[in-house]
Parts: sequence; structure tokens; C-alpha cells
Amino acid sequence: MRFTADLHIHSKYARAVSPKTNLPELDRWADDKGITLMGTGDFTHPEYFKEITAQLTEAEQGLYKLKREYKLDTLKGFKSKKTRFILSSEVSSIYKRDGVTRRVHTLLFAPSISVAKKINEKLGERGNLKSDGRPILGLDVRDIAEMVLNINERVLIVPAHIWTPWFSMFGSRSGFNSIKECWGGYSRHIFAVETGLSSDPVMNWQVSELDNLALISNSDSHSLERIGREANIFNTELSYDGVVKVLKDNSPKNFIATIEYYPEEGRYYHDGHKSCGVSLDPRTTRSNRGICRVCKKPVVVGVLNRVQTLSDRRLDELKIKEVKIGKVIGKGIDGRVPFLNLVTLDSIIAEALGVKGVKTKAVTSIYKALIQEFDNELDILINIELQAVEKVAGARVGEALRRMRVNEMNITPGYDGEYGEVKIFS
Repeated sequence: MRFTADLHIHSKYARAVSPKTNLPELDRWADDKGITLMGTGDFTHPEYFKEITAQLTEAEQGLYKLKREYKLDTLKGFKSKKTRFILSSEVSSIYKRDGVTRRVHTLLFAPSISVAKKINEKLGERGNLKSDGRPILGLDVRDIAEMVLNINERVLIVPAHIWTPWFSMFGSRSGFNSIKECWGGYSRHIFAVETGLSSDPVMNWQVSELDNLALISNSDSHSLERIGREANIFNTELSYDGVVKVLKDNSPKNFIATIEYYPEEGRYYHDGHKSCGVSLDPRTTRSNRGICRVCKKPVVVGVLNRVQTLSDRRLDELKIKEVKIGKVIGKGIDGRVPFLNLVTLDSIIAEALGVKGVKTKAVTSIYKALIQEFDNELDILINIELQAVEKVAGARVGEALRRMRVNEMNITPGYDGEYGEVKIFS
């Protein structure tokens, strides 16, 4: 079965997350977005776990669906029947190793509610799970791996957004220089990593240590509108074990593609200081010896710079080729899972209309009309004929979509927590 999965999101119980982000809303938004499999997010939070156990019922093996009495109408005017949930949560580890304070985020996926409950009980002995949907624990990631694998060896452990400066495995401010350095003997249990919004597969292909790992992409969304901005297209059995198998095999036969932000649009692509308004490419940072020209303090080293530091391949060695995925020009190399870069549909409409806000009445009206006509956002972005889109949304929206599909855009890179800016019409 071919389906799209967004495996990492957050609930209303996490900091800086929309209070509307609950299971019924995720269920209907996933349908409108074109996502079959959603991560629940935050199963470690006690209140959210109560909602998970009360509102979800098992569907396929290890996957869950929302009970009928909690379902809401989608934009199409009916209740979703296809949305499935996988039990997921993100844990923040802040601890000292080798005299350095480490801050690493890790995704955990549980094969059942009973296993998730045991994980919560064990982690709850070592930290306050009520404090945040993404709990902060003073535990080495190796200790977390030992705990959860002793509970059930089928728990899936995935290092989260591995290049983000402040909280990741390879982060410039708190991370490590290799998987083995971070995870030690538990490295053998790591067979997938999350690339994060500020990197794409091309950047990760330059690091040979990642060759045998599945590169997954997820929205890490803090709002309903942004689920699916990054996602994974699988062709496998719709089940927990099916997802695990496709990641272990890491073959483009069954792992069809990843859906990516443009990495420049991510919040940590370039180096810099947000407070000083300073954005730097890696070469300029090195020439400035890592110092901000405004405040004279060290800049936050971004993802591009960090990838270049750990890479052991040149771009021209990769033999990157264009790959057509639906009607979008993606990229790939032989033997690896290809990818396509997308801009969210509301952003495309706003750009076409020349308005700044994606929540304006005009944007919302056209977005709703397109979903009602063509079923879901990802299908519109990837597969629907431009002429059909133009009949509903107008020629300028069709032209904006065409440019996005062939990568005709200008992007101002993000840096130090500031999102980059995509301009389709310069």
C-alpha cells in the first residue's frame, strides 16, 4: 500500500504549540492534507496519554484510529476514515559527558499502548513528564536507549532533527561528531535518522556515516496548518512492523520518497545572530573566525556549516540526477531514496494573491475550494494538472504552482531561529 506518513508532531501539551492541536483535529487535518499515517506526538505526557487511551482504538497491527464519536468533519464535509496514528514522542536529554553539556532530542515510537505505558512509567521515575509534551530529562541518550529497549526491543529509536544547533545529535552547540560517539554500543539499534527542516538528503548524502541509515523527514509541527510540510512516502503494509521494515530495508522500491522543505527555508540553515540581524554563509563565518560583526560574540553555527564540517564527500561525487515524482522535479542518486521540495499550498496561494498572511479570508477561501475539488493538499501540490487547478483557483495560482514544481523560486536563507523566506514571484 502506498501512503504518506508524518511521524513527528507535537500536541497542545508541548510548549509553543497551538491549543487546538488534539487528536480529533489531527485526524481531520491529516485527511485534508493527504497524510494517512500521523505520529500522535507526546505520548509521554500523562494528560495526553489519557486522551490517547480514551480516544484511539487499534486498527491495523500497532496502528490506531480515532473512535467514531470523536471524529470531526473535514473540509470535504465528511469524517475521515483513512487517518491512522502511530504512537510517537520526543524526549529532550540534557546531560554532561566528557565535560561538555549535551542537548540531544530523540524520537521514540512504541508498538502498542501497553508498551508506551511502560515507557512512561520508567521515564517518570527519572523526570517530570508533566512539565512538557516533550519532557526534559537529565539522562544520557544511551541510558534512554537501554531503558526502552529493555521494556520492548521493538521500540523504534530515531535521533531527531540531527543537525539543529542547540538540540541534536550533530548540533554545533551541544552535539557529537559521530553516531558512535553519541550512542556508543546502542548505535546498532539506530537505523533511521530525522534530517530536520534545515537539511535535505543531498546535504546528508555528503556524510558517508549516514549511508546505511534511512533519512526520514517529518513536519515537527507545532500547529495543525503545518503538518505534512515534511513527510515520507512509503509503499508497504500499513502496520507498525511494515513501517519499521521499510526503514530497516531503506530501499527506494518501498521507501518511495521524502517530502522536504527547502532547507534554506529552515530556521537554522545559515550561521548568524537573529538579535543582530546578521546572516552568514559558512565561508563568511570562517573568514570572520566565527565572530558576529555587530556584537563581536560567536555566531550560532547553522546546519549548512555543520554539514560541511562533518562531510567526507564533495557534491560533485554524488552524481545527483533529476527524478520526476508526480509532476514535481525531485532529486536522487542511484540506490538512495529520492526527494522532492515543496512549498505549502496556503503559502503558494498567498504569494499568488500578493498577500502576506496565509490565514486571510481570500487565501482560506481558495484553499478550501481546492481541497473540496481535489481531495487533499499533497495531491494538489504533486499530481493534479495545472489546468485543473487554474479552473478553480485562477491562472496566477496555477503559475505559482508550476514554478514551485520546477524549482523556479528565490529563497532568503533562515538563520539562528529565523525562518527563511520563499519568494515565487520576485
